[in-house]
Amino acid sequence: MEQTQSATRAVPIRTGRTIMALMLREMSSTYGRNAAGYFWAIAEPIGGVVLLTVVFSIALRSPSLGDNFALFYASGMLPFSMYNELSSKVGRSIGFSKQLLFYPGVTFVDAILARVLLNTLTQAMVFTIILSGIIGFYDVNVILDFPAILLALGMAILLATGVGTLNCYLYWRLPAWSRIWVILNRPMFIMSCIFFRFEDVPQPFQDYLWFNPIVHIVGQMRRGIYATYEPDYVSFSYCYGFGLACLFLGLMFLGRHHRDIVNE
Repeated sequence: MEQTQSATRAVPIRTGRTIMALMLREMSSTYGRNAAGYFWAIAEPIGGVVLLTVVFSIALRSPSLGDNFALFYASGMLPFSMYNELSSKVGRSIGFSKQLLFYPGVTFVDAILARVLLNTLTQAMVFTIILSGIIGFYDVNVILDFPAILLALGMAILLATGVGTLNCYLYWRLPAWSRIWVILNRPMFIMSCIFFRFEDVPQPFQDYLWFNPIVHIVGQMRRGIYATYEPDYVSFSYCYGFGLACLFLGLMFLGRHHRDIVNE
């Protein structure tokens, strides 16, 4: 009995060590052994926000919310970037750790969790640095609703994890899916309300746009940044339900076929 209890307690410890080892491996291979690798993770979204700010400040007098272009575009671009980067990394997690999955102590769930945790921490760092930098540099007077912001980040993380996990299976089952997914994902940058408010979209396009779960994430993020903004269209149940459905299907298919994927 005592041996059974000891073995049960040892499983989470071994799993935690495995996930940590996978995270350290990815940190070394993706970002390098120094801080310079993380520079590009921060520089890319900063460049996007700066470009949008310069272009639209020339064409428009003021953004759809507030009076600061950089803050408005960052409130849309940062949660979108978190979803996009995290879903892309999770979608390639089994392929990235394929050789390690032959070891009995490493599972496909460990590979997915390692990527989710590492890239969530990275994107959270990027989000904090850029948002704090914009507020400090422009001396913007904002009242941040941190619970609302954390809820938006949670929505982005769950959606990205679900979509990425399902893509782990689809990349293997449908070899052309990786190219199809890139094509389908390109217009999402425009269709996720980064440049405008959802309320500014005319009917009937507004009804169609509502089914994009990223729109709900961006709306919730702007609720947390702009104290006077109340996006009534945001549906937590739809966004969480969409992410959980993708996660359930992805884990179900991978549970059945992960050995076939690894052995190819």
